[in-house]
Amino acid sequence: MTPPLLKTSLKSLTLIHQGKVRDIYDIDDTTMLLVSTDRLSAFDVILPTGIENKGAMLTQMANFWFHKLADVVPNHLTGIDPDTVVKNSDDKAQLGSRAVVVKKLKPLPIEAIVRGYLVGSGWKEYKAKGTVCDIPLPTGLQLAQKLPQPLFTPSSKAAVGEHDENISIAQVEDLIGKEMAAQVAKVAIQLYSEAAAYALTKGIIIADTKFEFGLDAQGILHVMDEVLTPDSSRFWPLESYQVGQNPPSYDKQYVRDWLETTGWNKSPPAPALPADVAKRTSDKYLEAFEKLTGQPLVT
Repeated sequence: MTPPLLKTSLKSLTLIHQGKVRDIYDIDDTTMLLVSTDRLSAFDVILPTGIENKGAMLTQMANFWFHKLADVVPNHLTGIDPDTVVKNSDDKAQLGSRAVVVKKLKPLPIEAIVRGYLVGSGWKEYKAKGTVCDIPLPTGLQLAQKLPQPLFTPSSKAAVGEHDENISIAQVEDLIGKEMAAQVAKVAIQLYSEAAAYALTKGIIIADTKFEFGLDAQGILHVMDEVLTPDSSRFWPLESYQVGQNPPSYDKQYVRDWLETTGWNKSPPAPALPADVAKRTSDKYLEAFEKLTGQPLVT
């Protein structure tokens, strides 16, 4: 068992950004290297405890979805072998199966969130106002109930350590233009709908998810970063799903639930996870990975 990788230190390439999970390295004018570490963030704070094999699981699951949904919208994959862009064995060892070479795109300054079920902050707002992100919904809906149709509920894209905030469609239009806002909403809902339908055949409900988009030099929309992983989505086991109850999840909701019991104020620094919570989280990610992809994990 290899210890979780919390930070990379490649000598072959220049680090240009360190996100909540990914370390990004510059390759050339058109490509860059994304390395998914084993870091885990919750409530927009990076935890001090890594999750075994998480980076490999995220990379391979995202790549599975990028290929499966390639007919919906172009994505950031290049097909270039990550090992060919680094020069020494130590760098290659850090990459393992957790890295991918991607196109350099101009990121859109929003998170494209799609909700298919009534849960989380959406449920809290619905109970208070009968809306989700100010979108009116029918009365009488229950916790975890499937929504009449998937909702596009965008948010701002916060810096590391800050919190994303829900924004209106009008605000999205101000940020990226009316035409692009409409395209993003349509594509995000189509990506979610196709993925959710497939996941159901594998015994998993995708309750909600988050996409990120960027534009290439020709202004063509691409989906980027990651898609439909336990980090960016809420996965529920179909077999134990019941309307009116908060289902158990395959995603990091398990960690969020544990953190809620600690009295932590959700500001840095976050508490360390007990070994059993970290192991259970890794096991949950792996179960979701294997169910959805039908593939063994390459570590």
